[in-house]
Amino acid sequence: MILGAFIPSAGFMSSVWRHPAAATDLFRDFEHFRWTAQTLEAAKFHAVFFNDAVNVDPDKASLHGSPTSVRWDPLVLLPALALTTQRIGLIGTASTTYNEPYNLARKLANIDHLSHGRVGWNLVTSLGGGENFNLDAHVLHADRYARAEEFYDVVSGLWDSWEDDAFVQDKASGRFLDVNKMHVLNYRGKHFQVRGPLNAARPVQGYPVIAQAGSSDAGRALAARAGELIFTAQHTLQQGQAFYREIKEGAQALGRDPDHLKVLPGVSPIVGRTLQEAQARYDQQQALLDPPAFLRSISTFVGLGIDLSELPFDSVVPLPPENADTNGHKSRQKLIIDLIRRERPTVRELFNQLTAGGHRILIGTPQSIADEFQAWFEGGAADGFNVMFSGLHQGISDFAEHVVPELQRRGLFRHEYQGQTLRENLGLPFIANRHAAPEPPAGPW
Repeated sequence: MILGAFIPSAGFMSSVWRHPAAATDLFRDFEHFRWTAQTLEAAKFHAVFFNDAVNVDPDKASLHGSPTSVRWDPLVLLPALALTTQRIGLIGTASTTYNEPYNLARKLANIDHLSHGRVGWNLVTSLGGGENFNLDAHVLHADRYARAEEFYDVVSGLWDSWEDDAFVQDKASGRFLDVNKMHVLNYRGKHFQVRGPLNAARPVQGYPVIAQAGSSDAGRALAARAGELIFTAQHTLQQGQAFYREIKEGAQALGRDPDHLKVLPGVSPIVGRTLQEAQARYDQQQALLDPPAFLRSISTFVGLGIDLSELPFDSVVPLPPENADTNGHKSRQKLIIDLIRRERPTVRELFNQLTAGGHRILIGTPQSIADEFQAWFEGGAADGFNVMFSGLHQGISDFAEHVVPELQRRGLFRHEYQGQTLRENLGLPFIANRHAAPEPPAGPW
């Protein structure tokens, strides 16, 4: 199976920064990220993945206890980690809503060379931030995804500006490049006008690995078309199996090989030598949260239509309005509303289930956590997992030192890296330049 690691670009998830063992200043201390990437590389993780945002929560009541007001730009972390690691993949979030294709294509191509082919791009739309980019309000969901589709076309077109053997560098003749192997994009669309060519060498991998994290209808369509690592959130095996089938069938309908999409549900593990120890660690982390602030924040984040913070903690959560809608995280809204309708939880129960951002929380021993991973992997619900770490070093070390060996003992996880590039290690193909002549078929001789 594939193991990726979700590493918060703010350093910590939620209120874990208050834990007695938590380091301080992670929002400006690169050493934490270096240690994390090297620790997970020693455990043979396929990749580390960094989230991002381009705005600050305007709710001061929620913000005062949150570490997410400042965070690292993933495209600053990736080059630094490229020089301090050797094999692990490096995946950064970069929004299509508030970036320009040319700038982003150039940076990712450069970092792919810097890392010798280990870069991935988490292709997403922003959940907020229009006020910081010459707009009065956030771009509408449908418009964000229309722009994202076009953004990917431009970026991938720019990565094909140069054929792989364009730069002949013939010193005797003085010919640096074969200009016949340069391709000018000349793109004109609704959102972008980009001439090209890109003034960066073609990425080592052809294209960086494309990760995609949207599970709304528009997000699934983009994932089926362009995604290679699909980050998602499901709570039950049946939900995972349904999503897995749907996304693979969608890709196949577009002429893609479904094996070239790797589905990685997010999972937040709390590991202990015993179940009691793991539960105590989880309870300690939960006690650091401010429930009203957290519940108010999650209600706003997913547009529930009700403010959970105003309800008694042990009352049953009322059914959300049928017409609940959001211009933010539509897939997370659906996940939480479905959970409320399916399980009819109390506010306390819902609070305990949502502290990993809506992803599944696994509390247990290395063996019980490996059991869950195995059931989803062998049950056709996952190609691997996006393991979500809170930022505590103990949580990272416990998983690397105890859960990974258990998966290896079961023959479910590798002992060594298979290749140098991220594509090679994921079993994904090199992306050939669209302009290059195909290799002639091998003859019978």
